[in-house]
Amino acid sequence: MSSFVLRSTGRVKAALLAAVTLLAPAASRAAAPAPYSLPWQLRPTAALNVVRSDTAFALSQPVEGEQNLTDAFMLLASYKVLPQLAPFVRFGAVHHNPARGRSGTSFVNPALGATYAIPFNESLRLALFLGFTVPVGMSGGNEPDAAVATATRSGVLARSAMDNAMFAVNDFTVFPGVGLSYVSGGFTAQVEATVLQLTRVRGEAVQPDASRTNFTSGLHLGYFVLPVMSLGGEVRYQRWLSTPASVTSPELRDNLTVAIGPRFHIKLKDGPTLRPGLAYAFALDAPMSKQKYSILQLDIPIAF
Repeated sequence: MSSFVLRSTGRVKAALLAAVTLLAPAASRAAAPAPYSLPWQLRPTAALNVVRSDTAFALSQPVEGEQNLTDAFMLLASYKVLPQLAPFVRFGAVHHNPARGRSGTSFVNPALGATYAIPFNESLRLALFLGFTVPVGMSGGNEPDAAVATATRSGVLARSAMDNAMFAVNDFTVFPGVGLSYVSGGFTAQVEATVLQLTRVRGEAVQPDASRTNFTSGLHLGYFVLPVMSLGGEVRYQRWLSTPASVTSPELRDNLTVAIGPRFHIKLKDGPTLRPGLAYAFALDAPMSKQKYSILQLDIPIAF
């Protein structure tokens, strides 16, 4: 009798172990966070260990029939010092090849800052952001090289006017921002707003404004059509809150652009996650629409 009980107990234990083994992967999948559609030019709402290469190739026609090409490159590195806090550093360079005149290359202001992510629940999270620039970019000062200065200015619209702080090479800029995202079932919706306060520290002979105030915002929507691929689109809006000398007409006060494209999500075995994406961006209003801007963005984040 006792041997029968022992055998029965052994069979029950074996059955329970098998059930746990079968259910463990499913439980693990259920506990995994919902996939997040990474925005194109808005900031992530998470603290990340990431290296991100981001290049915009912009074609424009300031004069009918004369096409300019601008390549604006950004390189960002971010590291979590706390689970919710990730400082970052970002560098940028731009090359401008005009239809007429000399081409130029400029290394623009580096930016430093940090993101603090606040998860409210599994789907909703808030990100607070604070950044500033180091005003050491090329073409700054009272005697800039004309071709380099043109390259620096061309980078603003090549980046859809969303990275103005880095191209304002005569200014020290502080830019706080906030982002809010909803992530559930493969769907992502995110909004963002940033205020940029620019203060001139050099170049008073060529830049009349001692200070300027700029505002950027955006909406990103993304959806995972496959486990390894998402489609993302976003609307970006930039507006001058002050009236700098460069705003000589109402159409120069703001910019409205749209971008859309696919992104792939590739997890390497025992290694980082690659999230390469390609987006096409265009303008909805002047001055960029009048200049027929057409922008291709190649974005390659590597998360560790």
